[in-house]
Amino acid sequence: MAPHASRLGRRLLIVAACWMLAGMVVAQPDDATLASQRAAFKQAYAAASQGGDRWRALVGGLQDYVLYPYLEAASLQHDIQEVDRPTVESYLRRYPDLIPADDLRRTFLQELARRQDWTDFVAMYQPGLGDTLTCDALQAKLAGNAPLDFDRDLATLWTEPSLPSACDPVLQAASEQGLLTSARIWARIDLAVDAGKGNTVASMVQWLPPAEAQAAQNLALAMNDPAAAAQAATQWPDTPRARQAATLALVRLARRQSDTADSAWQTLQTRLHFAPEQRDRVLNALAVFHATDFDDNALARLVNLPPSAQTPVSREWRVRVALAGQHWQAVLDAIDAMPASQQQDDEWQYFRARALEQLGQAQQARRAYASAADLSSYFGYLAADHQHAPYALCSTPLSAHAQGEQAVMAIPGMQRAFELFAVGMPKPARREWNRALANADAQTVRQAVILANQRGWYDRAIFAFNHDEALHYYDLRFPLASQDGLVPQAEQAGIDPSWAYGILRVESAWMSDAQSGADARGLMQLVPSTAADVARHNGLPWNGGNSLYDPATNIELGTRYLAQMAERFDGSPWLASAAYNAGAARVNQWVDARGNLPPDLFVATIPFKETREYVARVMYYSVIYDWRLHGAAAPISTRMVPIGKPYSRPDANDPRKDMTCPAPSAAAPAASASVPAAASAPAAPASSASAMDKAH
Repeated sequence: MAPHASRLGRRLLIVAACWMLAGMVVAQPDDATLASQRAAFKQAYAAASQGGDRWRALVGGLQDYVLYPYLEAASLQHDIQEVDRPTVESYLRRYPDLIPADDLRRTFLQELARRQDWTDFVAMYQPGLGDTLTCDALQAKLAGNAPLDFDRDLATLWTEPSLPSACDPVLQAASEQGLLTSARIWARIDLAVDAGKGNTVASMVQWLPPAEAQAAQNLALAMNDPAAAAQAATQWPDTPRARQAATLALVRLARRQSDTADSAWQTLQTRLHFAPEQRDRVLNALAVFHATDFDDNALARLVNLPPSAQTPVSREWRVRVALAGQHWQAVLDAIDAMPASQQQDDEWQYFRARALEQLGQAQQARRAYASAADLSSYFGYLAADHQHAPYALCSTPLSAHAQGEQAVMAIPGMQRAFELFAVGMPKPARREWNRALANADAQTVRQAVILANQRGWYDRAIFAFNHDEALHYYDLRFPLASQDGLVPQAEQAGIDPSWAYGILRVESAWMSDAQSGADARGLMQLVPSTAADVARHNGLPWNGGNSLYDPATNIELGTRYLAQMAERFDGSPWLASAAYNAGAARVNQWVDARGNLPPDLFVATIPFKETREYVARVMYYSVIYDWRLHGAAAPISTRMVPIGKPYSRPDANDPRKDMTCPAPSAAAPAASASVPAAASAPAAPASSASAMDKAH
């Protein structure tokens, strides 16, 4: 055994010993007993979730099961309007450190506030349970005729740009007690403006003196209806608050209607004495959003933007507009105008090489391509194809250790997490996981991820291994889940399985219960209405929206939907990926406007940042999955077929590229290879990306 493995074993054995000494280890039942307990728990939990005591007749043999406390909590949650304080307190005494106990306390406190039972509320309240309960506690204080103290009671809440409705009576009382001075109100308005909370600004107007209320109303109008505000601003007095509101209106209007904002700016800059910083904000917004519209003078606007008005976004859009026109010297000039740190981004390294190549500077282009090709990313692989070089990928295998597994399984929270996942309750499973490993060292986390992967809980690796050296654990970060049938389903649908895997990985990060704000569901993030249409079109069974949380159903319908998208775009996986994210109609608009561009330039000029990055991630992940499936990968350039040219997916006879690990100094994966920790709310396919998503 290697020395580090020996140290790991000792460390994890110590962890296990600590838990055993604490008397908290639950003996693991045999497989047959565990299967029986899981089946009984599911039945009992379904009954408990309906309230009452019927679940108690179904718990034979479950009293020692690690999830037993979840049953009573589910019943009490359902019956919360009838539950009394002694019943809740009895549960809290028996399970003081469990997540269901925390949830029950919170829910019961909300119920006590609804009943306005402030005596019991105060007796059970604990600070730190969220803004709603904080404000309920202040209502309890007011009910006892105790005055509010701003610094003690409200100062922290006041820094929140928006508050729940439970805080309304507290704020009204604070106003009546004279605590909401104009200075405090304006401080909160400015916080709300910075956070984009127009409704909060509007709600503050009522507590301002009449002489100041109009200025706040102007700010609210600028946020909620910038076109109306820009028009009204022609009648506003030239005051600091009016200039603030006008600036806000012009910047927000530029995102939606750049020409209208331009006209309004020409009028307002002669009437209002904008501060230099305000002028720069407006000029930046006008330049950037004329650029996202690819107006004829967009490049000149960006080139002539004053240095004080330039930002990383305006600098990158200078490159994108130049790429759209294939003005290669302008591309090179725009990249050279970036700060050195921005130039190091793999995208700009790649496009520097492209520009040098197009300008005939072959030797410099080769060096630039070689540098970019050392990166494991979408742009790194595009660069490698220009060099006819292998792809950079440094994969580190991760093996299990018996002692490590024992230590992980000795943590009660991990036992509950794995059991919750096993019985089909992934959301509470993730909560138990996060709490159990909140202070764990890297070795323990790695062993926990290995155990999760063995159980088919694939998203744990994606969220745990999303930075630094952990990015090298490709086998775990890009799982192949044969039990979900993706490969045969993709084959039946006539699409490349590695592309389908790439879409799935980006959409849901392998969270089978993922649900977006647009109600896209499951692994491949299908909206129920779309899934129903796909099922009908393909003669497949449809059992309603909740069936999309079943991986096999989701993949069957998702691969067919991908095939439909591909069919609309000559089979092109990169264009179909853009349509999957932003909608086919919008992609057709972009094709009509810039369909003559090579694929790499077209992707770089997609107006929506989300969709640009989405396509890049999908194509990069497709290469990784091709390697995972075949040990080598079809070149990314063969997937990026020109617009209008039919695409044929790679077969066994097509050439593939090897993966090699560059020299250590350049081996670290690019940032684009990672997955943000916020992937729990994946983007819905065919969503309507709003103008607010443009550029930023």
